[in-house]
Amino acid sequence: MFRKLMVTSATWITLPIRLGLAAVFIAHGSQKVLGAFGGPGFKAFTAGNTPFSFMRPAWLWLGAAALSELVGGFLVGIGFLTRIGAFFISCVMVSAIAGVHWPNGFFGSNRGYEYPITLLAMALALLIGGGGQASVDRVVGGGGRR
Repeated sequence: MFRKLMVTSATWITLPIRLGLAAVFIAHGSQKVLGAFGGPGFKAFTAGNTPFSFMRPAWLWLGAAALSELVGGFLVGIGFLTRIGAFFISCVMVSAIAGVHWPNGFFGSNRGYEYPITLLAMALALLIGGGGQASVDRVVGGGGRR
């Protein structure tokens, strides 16, 4: 089962997608978890409100989202368990789109879902394709499928 999660293709296409997605989510996750880059830090972030009323207790859901961004970003960046990292990121982006950005319309200039849907698409591409070349998945998975 573990090895099946890491099976990947011999393509280089995923490398720029992985690195771009990782940069965004490591930075945003670091703001929320570590307080880096002018972010609120874990305690302040988890004291906030969730986008949906069923998400109780709020600190648990917000903590899971913050850690999903940071850990998902690292996993995607190094290409280790890429699909799991991409799944974490996808979950956060679906929640952000549906709960925060959707009412504002498409365009990012109005806080719409333009940017989060782009990040979701990148994460879904990695969820489908895996880490590709230059990934730990490729090395550990024994070369993967062709």
